Amino acid sequence: MMTGEQYEESLRKMNFKVYLQGELVKNPVDHPIIRPSMNSVKMTYKLAEDTQYADLMTATSHLTGKKVNRFCHLHQSTDDLVRKIKMQRLLGQRTAACFQRCVGMDGINAVASTTFEIDQKLGTKYHERFNKFLLKMQEEDWTVDGAMTDPKGDRGLAPSKQADPDLFVHVVEKREDGIVVSGAKAHQTGAINSHWILVMPTIAMTKDDTDYALSFCAPADAEGIYYIYGRQSCDTRKLEDGDIDVGNKQFGGHEALMVFDHVFIPWENVFMCGEYEFSGMLVERFAGYHRQSYGGCKVGVGDVLIGAAAVAAEFNGVAKASHIKDKLIEMTHLNETLYACGIACSAEGHKTACGNYLINLLLANVCKQNITRFPYEIARLAEDIAGGLMVTMPSEKDLCHPEIGKVVDKYFRGVASVSTENRMRILRLIENITLGTAAVGYRTESMHGAGSPQAQRIMISRQGNLEGKKQLAKAIAQIKD
Repeated sequence: MMTGEQYEESLRKMNFKVYLQGELVKNPVDHPIIRPSMNSVKMTYKLAEDTQYADLMTATSHLTGKKVNRFCHLHQSTDDLVRKIKMQRLLGQRTAACFQRCVGMDGINAVASTTFEIDQKLGTKYHERFNKFLLKMQEEDWTVDGAMTDPKGDRGLAPSKQADPDLFVHVVEKREDGIVVSGAKAHQTGAINSHWILVMPTIAMTKDDTDYALSFCAPADAEGIYYIYGRQSCDTRKLEDGDIDVGNKQFGGHEALMVFDHVFIPWENVFMCGEYEFSGMLVERFAGYHRQSYGGCKVGVGDVLIGAAAVAAEFNGVAKASHIKDKLIEMTHLNETLYACGIACSAEGHKTACGNYLINLLLANVCKQNITRFPYEIARLAEDIAGGLMVTMPSEKDLCHPEIGKVVDKYFRGVASVSTENRMRILRLIENITLGTAAVGYRTESMHGAGSPQAQRIMISRQGNLEGKKQLAKAIAQIKD
């Protein structure tokens, strides 16, 4: 396995083509806006080095029997699924941000079982190809970006009916040695911190959309792939001197538009090419795994936000107020409910035909449905406890100014024994998680990541077994059909 430092150096050897605010970035690793997101991924390697967390951060490969980073692992039991959630909560607690590696982990588990079942039915060799890639991923300890979401264009039209065919990733040419693909993937979390890209279809396809029923892998810096970095609220604060106003100087997340401009993919890296009838299976399984993930990562960030709100209450001098205590209890109740859902869908998982374990899809969708709501209430309560100063206080430069600094220090102090600087620091952290750059990975991602709320409601409807429940009621009421 790689160390954190080895991971950072591995990114320096890559040749990414990244545009950020209209400029081509020469050195993504050290760019002040991108660097905190790299630090978050780096933490997934650093904690794996710590023997204290070995049971969460590492696992035993079913391919080699060797120890691997859990992010490169196919779940071999419900215990693996539970440990995944606990690992994600730990990383959320340590970074208070998105650590970006979950999408690839969820992707490999979905692609593994889907390719196995494609091969069983159609006699293809996709699973064999996938296992070769997985073996290399484990040996090299790669960060793999799972790429599912296409720009989609007109949501009322199928991929093949769009005015522009590139609004969904598709095959533009089939050759003897491979395929050529074009299109884009949007909202790609951690793409610029990844070694490889694992592409999956974004929706269930029909026969007319055969060219769009695609899954493949490619180096993240492959010829023809380039990125347009997504903006985040308050992101240019990272360009300023000082660290108070950023709220979380060390860690962050990122999203980007990933463009495929006639990218060549050798057949050995293709895991689905036209088998449209299996595209829905792959989407459903990936979505289930990723909705499970949010019961871990969002809970870990929630732990930090609850702690920050409690500290702010102390610094404001209101920690003993009964309504403050009650709000902190409510925040904890909501956060632990999310965690309970993540654990439940993991414990209720089952073995696939491939051998790896899939979560309980109904409970995973219930987990994510709660995620679309509870973090918003946790954030609201944190903002309530913090007070309006969280969004109206002067800058760090004002605090450090030789003349007005004393005025800022005087009038923005809360409890006399706590420095104004420390009060500002905790309020900026709350701002960062609820409104700033970290809000992308906590607040907004809770709504749209792994599918919008309606996507989960559709799955809950499918998985909820309403007919079975009706039969239970009829039996108790002694109603005979």
